[in-house]
Amino acid sequence: MTIIRRVLSLLFLVLAIFVFLQCARRGTPSGGPKDITPPVLIKTEPLNLSTDFKDKKIRLYFDEYVRLEDVQNQLIVSPPLKYNPQISPQGVASKVIEIQIKDTLEENTTYTINFGQSIVDNNEGNPNRFLTYVFSTGSYIDSLSVSGVVKDAFNREADDFVSILLYEIDTTYTDSTVYKRPPNYITNTLDSTNIFTLRYLKEGRYAMIAIKDNGKNNIFDQTEDKIGFIQDTVVLPADTVYLLNLFKEIPNYSVPPPTYAAANKIIFGYYGEEEKLTITPLSSIPDSIETLVAKVPEKDTLNFWFTPFEVDSLIFEVYNEQENVRDTFTVKTRKLLSDSLMLYPSHRRELNFQDDFSITSSIPIKAVDSSKIVFFNKDSVNIPYSISLDSLMNKIDFDFAKEPNETYSLELYPNIVKDIFGNTNDTIAYRLSTGGLADFGNLRLNLEGDVSYPMLIQLTDKDGKLYREVYLTEGNLVEFNTIKPDQYYVRVIFDNNANKKWDTGSYLLKKQPERVAYYPLQIEVRANWELEQTFSINKN
Repeated sequence: MTIIRRVLSLLFLVLAIFVFLQCARRGTPSGGPKDITPPVLIKTEPLNLSTDFKDKKIRLYFDEYVRLEDVQNQLIVSPPLKYNPQISPQGVASKVIEIQIKDTLEENTTYTINFGQSIVDNNEGNPNRFLTYVFSTGSYIDSLSVSGVVKDAFNREADDFVSILLYEIDTTYTDSTVYKRPPNYITNTLDSTNIFTLRYLKEGRYAMIAIKDNGKNNIFDQTEDKIGFIQDTVVLPADTVYLLNLFKEIPNYSVPPPTYAAANKIIFGYYGEEEKLTITPLSSIPDSIETLVAKVPEKDTLNFWFTPFEVDSLIFEVYNEQENVRDTFTVKTRKLLSDSLMLYPSHRRELNFQDDFSITSSIPIKAVDSSKIVFFNKDSVNIPYSISLDSLMNKIDFDFAKEPNETYSLELYPNIVKDIFGNTNDTIAYRLSTGGLADFGNLRLNLEGDVSYPMLIQLTDKDGKLYREVYLTEGNLVEFNTIKPDQYYVRVIFDNNANKKWDTGSYLLKKQPERVAYYPLQIEVRANWELEQTFSINKN
């Protein structure tokens, strides 16, 4: 009996331990559901929407611990203050946010302090979105509002953190005011949307401007910022939704000091147009010295090339005939190596049927000897070709018929290319392959809707880089053949002045940029695939 009792006691003990462990396992906290509730503002001192405001300190009280994130970018004070308010605490969690006003406030003015998404709870980072504190130094709160949308005039997507400026049109306002002082009202698209609303405005007549404010000074810097503007006066109250197209202007003409970049090259950068820009050395240069001024393709730069010689400094005059502006610069020389002759092919290995092949030189080309070029296919059969020298782009263009599934060998023997200093190339060999027709896809586009001519229809990659384009002066069918399989976007430029390129706008001239439309979806082109799409272009 004693043995049975001991066995039963042991079994009971084991069972009790098992039950206890199961209960303990069942009771282990799981952490519960994730907190997705933003912090709640429960009190302000002074009260939000206060009038006759004279305080220098504002306190915001929340129902939980909060912290500030990216407040330097997210905070918007409208009208802008000369000195930004001090926001604390930063770097630590608190249930109270304090704002200290460092500036003198204007009389009878409604102010808004918009925190964007900078106030988040301490545990999960849930933001109290677009929390706004409003007060008036006068006896009432202005209550009007205006809304709109910001687009990029050329790119598929608009920039984030675009500022929308509202200037009251009074006796002090001119078109140049945007360069000189902050606006009467301001808001920002932040990084979440391209839609904006300006609130707590007073009745009146306004100029509406949008800028990508890289200097973060609430004024327009032509060399740094994009700009968009509403052509007509904005009259409040109004129920119009405004569209602002953001573009980068061609800057006003100016020339910064040139750079002595190599023993045989001085770089002259410039802002604005360069068609009638001349560079003349005022220093005495020996007759034996070779000199040449050449445009750097696709850059706002001119290179002054010269045969190296012993000199401490060189003096230049830069003259813009169109603006009738002369600038004089002294360039001090120093011990640097000369730029060497380098040749760069437009393609390496793969060559599409639609692509042109060319070779670009690092130094302006003076002569090309085509008799020292050997061009043959995979069967060692010589290929008929012709070449031409493009002096403006400083490249040699090759014209030849491209066949599918072919491999081409191009051999350049010494002394084919001679640059302006008499330097020549060594032996260079290139191999190019075309691939088969089945390796590519074809795309047909039917254009309808708000179509006007002439226009450029462009195929781009996801970053907006141009892959292929067609210039259309009539009809509504566009074909892109032998396209490399990939994801593409379609961009249409309405070429109003028929110069076969997109033209930007001008704020002071009140000229909007040329219109651009994008096919709304990404287009996938597959190998050995025929694809047809209809692009219905809407009126902007």
